[in-house]
Amino acid sequence: MLTVLCLFALAITAGVQHSQRHHKPTRKATDERIVLEHADELRYNQFGPAPGAQIVKGRVHFTHAGQQLWCDSAYFYQASNSVKAFGHVRYNDGDTLSLSCARAAYDGMAQMLTARENVVLKHRRQTLFCDSLNFNRLENYAYFFEGGKLVDGEDKLVADWGGYRPDRREAEFYYKVHMYNGKRDIRTDTLYYDIAKSMAHVLGPSTIKSKTSTVKTSDAWFNSRTDYSRMYHRSTIIDQDREITGDSLFHNDKTGLSRAFGNVIYKDTKRKNQLNCGHLEYNDKTGYGFATERPLAMDYSQKDTLWVHSDTMKVFTYHINTDSVFRILRAYANVRAFRNDIQSVCGLLVGDSRDSCMTLLQDPVVWSDNRQIFGGSIKVFMNDSTVRQVQVLGQAFSIEKYDDKDHFNQVSSKYMVSDFVDGNIRRNTNIGNVLSIYFPVDDKDTTLIGLNYLETDTMRMFISDARKLEKIVCSKTQATTYPMTQIPPGKSKLPGFQWFDNLRPKDKNDLFRRAEKSEEQKLKPADRQSAPLQRF
Repeated sequence: MLTVLCLFALAITAGVQHSQRHHKPTRKATDERIVLEHADELRYNQFGPAPGAQIVKGRVHFTHAGQQLWCDSAYFYQASNSVKAFGHVRYNDGDTLSLSCARAAYDGMAQMLTARENVVLKHRRQTLFCDSLNFNRLENYAYFFEGGKLVDGEDKLVADWGGYRPDRREAEFYYKVHMYNGKRDIRTDTLYYDIAKSMAHVLGPSTIKSKTSTVKTSDAWFNSRTDYSRMYHRSTIIDQDREITGDSLFHNDKTGLSRAFGNVIYKDTKRKNQLNCGHLEYNDKTGYGFATERPLAMDYSQKDTLWVHSDTMKVFTYHINTDSVFRILRAYANVRAFRNDIQSVCGLLVGDSRDSCMTLLQDPVVWSDNRQIFGGSIKVFMNDSTVRQVQVLGQAFSIEKYDDKDHFNQVSSKYMVSDFVDGNIRRNTNIGNVLSIYFPVDDKDTTLIGLNYLETDTMRMFISDARKLEKIVCSKTQATTYPMTQIPPGKSKLPGFQWFDNLRPKDKNDLFRRAEKSEEQKLKPADRQSAPLQRF
């Protein structure tokens, strides 16, 4: 995921106090003696400033077990097989590792080099700057402990402590770790890197920032070769106004695919919506998303939050990164939605950003207060998260329930359109084979006067701001009115009447209840009617 981590590929130092980590020796100890190859001047004074040492000066050169050391002057202790070097100290171990500093000490028995003041350690293309560094050649381990800075081209890494094993190509950095370049900025407490596998591991509170995203984690693995990352212990990816949090996260920078597992939370702060689920996949390059394991979406852009649940949710993005971009949302199986003013259930929900339309398919039912709508399919057109229009296509049925349990205003037709203003219904239009049952109310005592039964081809109902019926406009009708005491048996319900109160979500917690229509309640395919015979 983070290409800047490739600087560790050949890094040779990192931050840790050597005594905190135990390393088994990788080289055998040797009693080989340090050899003084050259010096311009040699003195020995048993009672001088360095008892027991040979004092050498001028173009000093030592060798030991394949290592070389140069300096301006040194104390050479032959008895202990050790050297203290001063001034323009240079050290080489093979062809790829070199060091320079102001002063150093080398123990030939332990094969330990300690370098101090303006230490510069180079290994191939990497350079480490620090003031205190120890290199244990037997354990093949180098470590600094008073702060260091590693530079590899544009990539830089700063830490209080660091260590590196050249033989295993493993690096580690500790305490106030900061890695940065023009593309990434990483801050963490602990960072390990396996160079052979190109795998970095950060531990402790960690933040990784790029130009477009921020990662917050306490346990993560990054592969600098494949740009693939694994994050654990409740990590978060923040991409501008969107963020994904999960117990574990997996991300591929090259493909743009993110996968999250366990208590997943997806937030879009700009659009004010959120998705909770157990498993989420999202590709920020293609705009494809997939959510399952009890997904629950919520939209809080309005005063009241809309909650939607289904077994599976998918989002498809078309013409991404263009002015013609649009998205299609699909929710499958046991789709249930709840808001205080509106609720719905269906088998399939399709949302289209082009016309802000949500289509409910497979036995959809919509409720609002004491009103219920169902039919073959239902289209809900939104305007800034407020319902603008509702269309019911095929076997449309609208029911309004009175406070008592037995009386319902009802309208059925082939096609129904409800128009809303500021979220309130203002006009309802029914077209094709319209049947209506309406119970007029006495304004004085709110009692029911009777039952009006009506058949027509087109009917429009106009509703006031106070949600009261203002007028009804119909084409040619056949109508009958029955007093309340003379309603014939079976006339109080239209054919196909169903009141699905048992399916209706009661609150957001009721969305996870599986409530399905019985076979008797499901809509049956409407019989196709033959065209009327023409008479001449």
